[in-house]
Amino acid sequence: MRRSSFPLLLHLFLLSCCFPWLPLSASQSAVEYLPGFDGPLPFYFETGYVGVGESEDVQLFYYFVKSQGKPETDPLLLWLTGGPGCSALSGLFHEIGPIHFKLEEYNGKLPSLILNPDAWTQVASIIFVDLPVLTGFSYARTEAAALSSDNLEIDQAVEFLRKWLKEHGEFKSNPVYIGGDSYAGIPVPGIALRISDENEQGIEPAINLEGYLVGNGRANATIEDNSKIKFAHGMALISDELYESLRRSCGGEYYNVDPGNSECLKHVREFEKCTSGLESAQILLPKCTYASPKPPRRSMSLEELLELEAESLPRLGCPTFAYLLSKYWANDESVQSALHVRKGTIGTWERCSSRLHYTTDVASSTEFHLQLSRKGYRSLIYSGDHDMLVPYVGTLEWIRSLNFRIVEEWRPWLLNNQVAGYTRTYSDPRYYNLMTFATVKGAGHTAPEYKPPECFAMFKRWITGKPL
Repeated sequence: MRRSSFPLLLHLFLLSCCFPWLPLSASQSAVEYLPGFDGPLPFYFETGYVGVGESEDVQLFYYFVKSQGKPETDPLLLWLTGGPGCSALSGLFHEIGPIHFKLEEYNGKLPSLILNPDAWTQVASIIFVDLPVLTGFSYARTEAAALSSDNLEIDQAVEFLRKWLKEHGEFKSNPVYIGGDSYAGIPVPGIALRISDENEQGIEPAINLEGYLVGNGRANATIEDNSKIKFAHGMALISDELYESLRRSCGGEYYNVDPGNSECLKHVREFEKCTSGLESAQILLPKCTYASPKPPRRSMSLEELLELEAESLPRLGCPTFAYLLSKYWANDESVQSALHVRKGTIGTWERCSSRLHYTTDVASSTEFHLQLSRKGYRSLIYSGDHDMLVPYVGTLEWIRSLNFRIVEEWRPWLLNNQVAGYTRTYSDPRYYNLMTFATVKGAGHTAPEYKPPECFAMFKRWITGKPL
């Protein structure tokens, strides 16, 4: 569980005692213009809050983009960003949403927005929700409501979706999918399973759940962390000799090593030294500053801003540069006004929250996958194949542990007559083509950031029931 902080407690006190006017009921507002984008938005965009939990003391902020295809019948996707604690704005602006930041040197002005030609909203309506509480613009009204965990996130996501559908009745019959990447691989299948169970219990409104998808998702930390050694060897990042020494001395357990196993510890240190200069999220890219920086003071001159950037912030060309732009953009008063963010509810917006009070109480999500397969739900499990945070070899290992039958053997999938990745399909004994696994060639941890056309093609084919 993350540490508590006095500033957070003070902030919660002010919310509960000094801002009694803050509404608790669900709110929603259409957004036609966004600061940084030239002209009206060419798609339907909405933001809002949905209260969940006891007394609705957790207020979850969301961004909603209606499908640019056929919203009356296209699927509805609930999307969670990982972390835990990374804002839904990451999924919207850096991955699968219809607008992205224009990548250009920061000059002290508001970053510019451009259209994303590979937006998944071309074939699906997507709700991007700031979960868990204290993520992005979501906030808590009490100290107790500020606590979060894997199971609480699952509970609150399901409550959020049911309440959202009550306010958006036109989507009640649309097929629904749950999706996310990175740490969202823990709650996403849990959310899908909870929805299925509650549907069977007759809880209203019924959610027309058809499946779920996870990208480079956490499922079993022990399997995935240990797989980094195998991945590094396969990618020629460590020598054959070091790999064999690790296997021999550690017995396949490279983390949580017995302190008495000095030989294993020695080889693990060699491995870490050998790979420390790499960008783990995408090993082919330069290693850059990853943490989201503090926003500039409004009193800063342009020279001071540029000096601050030169000292500690990612530069143009770094894979994390767009994260810097999102920090500046989301903390601008005109932006928060356009998004209808409630004043006084958060301090500084962070792409990935440092204020989280989170307990990891789901050790593995593989049982969720197994139960969902027995109920016949479709799933897409995809991996950027150059990610060393959650390597594809670890994902394949936990999939094998489910003992599914292989329906279609390993093969390349193509885009524009070029290999875009590799895929294999699995099934439970009672169902056919149940789980699709796919790699995205050359992509990293959040695959759509690195290979947008390939990931859109993969999603479009899968969501419409076509083979990759």
